[in-house]
Amino acid sequence: MSSDDVVHGASAGQAAQGAEPGTEQGTEQGTAGGAAPAVPEGTEEPAEVAAEDTAAVPAAVPADGGGEPEREGEVWDVVVVGAGPAGASAAHAAAAAGRRVLLLEKAELPRYKTCGGGIIGPSRDALPPGFVLPFKDRIHAVTFSLDGKLTRTRRSKGMLFGLINRPEFDAALVAEAEKAGATLRTGTAVTRVEQHGAAVPDRRTVAVVLADGETVLARAVVGADGSASRIGAHVGVEMDQVDLGLEAEIPVPPTVAADWKGRVLIDWGPLPGSYGWVFPKGDTLTVGVISAKGEGAATKRYLDDFIARLGLAGFEPAVSSGHLTRCRKPGSPLSRGRVLVAGDAAGLLEPWTREGISFALRSGRLAGEWAVKISEAQDAVDARRQALNYAFAVKAGLGVEMGVGKRMLTVFESRPGMLHAAITGFRPAWLAFARITRGSMTLADMVRTYPLARKALHLLDARQARGARKGTAD
Repeated sequence: MSSDDVVHGASAGQAAQGAEPGTEQGTEQGTAGGAAPAVPEGTEEPAEVAAEDTAAVPAAVPADGGGEPEREGEVWDVVVVGAGPAGASAAHAAAAAGRRVLLLEKAELPRYKTCGGGIIGPSRDALPPGFVLPFKDRIHAVTFSLDGKLTRTRRSKGMLFGLINRPEFDAALVAEAEKAGATLRTGTAVTRVEQHGAAVPDRRTVAVVLADGETVLARAVVGADGSASRIGAHVGVEMDQVDLGLEAEIPVPPTVAADWKGRVLIDWGPLPGSYGWVFPKGDTLTVGVISAKGEGAATKRYLDDFIARLGLAGFEPAVSSGHLTRCRKPGSPLSRGRVLVAGDAAGLLEPWTREGISFALRSGRLAGEWAVKISEAQDAVDARRQALNYAFAVKAGLGVEMGVGKRMLTVFESRPGMLHAAITGFRPAWLAFARITRGSMTLADMVRTYPLARKALHLLDARQARGARKGTAD
């Protein structure tokens, strides 16, 4: 087993950078289905207002064991909705703090998720200590192309990042949360949460209403139920950028697999802001593309052409799937009352690459830690203060990364050739890419460290400002 496979992690507080007002906890730096309707004009600090008034639903009597409440109406400290990377991280953090935690997942585990499965440095740093990464490959080389042309491969002596399959990765994360003391319930869909009304016994309690009519009570709730999040709708999360990712899992013979071992391909695509990838995972290649939503036919054509160009059209995909990724509006809320959102449910991912696993792991861990504090809050004012501290932590770290990523996406949309030339022909650009994937540098660090990157983004900002002024004058 490689040392890269085992996480020698610190606590979230040790990994944090910066400090939040009024707390001792630091901040951190820092990828379908029918969407639930978003609540418009959400704010970070609303009063605890009900999403809807409903008739009373009696609290369930859970089975014994696993630290579960045993009596009717007893309350969990933290309920986490969704058992992906964000939810499992939140459940682990809260359970590791000694709280009674219930983790709800609508599917049975393991389950397939459309995802490239790249584990970069920030993802490794956010995993539970001792977590063994189930790598399918370790990447030391990247081949870059510009819509199939101007191909060049850059290599690194050290590992850049690792590749996993989401079903086993997610299941392993959930197992870590259970080991820490969390209780898992699969096949359990959540329809809504309520923060007052007949189902809520007091102002310190949140009611989580399940699809079968059962109600679960909690002192704090973390919504990590994906990009079509019902909990996100309750909080009022609004999205600023929606993209469509298409992917195929293609089994290949050993000779083909050997050609890709240790190497990925990134192709800057023909549509504005689009790119494609080939990620090798043993005897299977994960091949995908992503571009802005609304270009479905063109995105599908890009994927088909991409696969054909790679000489893989003759191999039948084991899985073909699609997924919408969503980035939050900068001012969109991350909490409402005693409810927090994390990961895709909060619209947290890097806008340029649409990388989401590291954002899910980091925001999930923060959400679990702050949910513990919310569960201890004796009144609405204290609960609101802790929720705002969570929002501050996310915005001060991940929010900064998203802001730089959004600016990088704008450059990429208009000048993909310039980016390709820089990363393939300019050594500092390649070194920055390598450091970002390893986790020793962030996008924000890159802008601060490299004057050329800083100047390019400043020129972009000036151009956008001129365009805005011209539009106002017109």
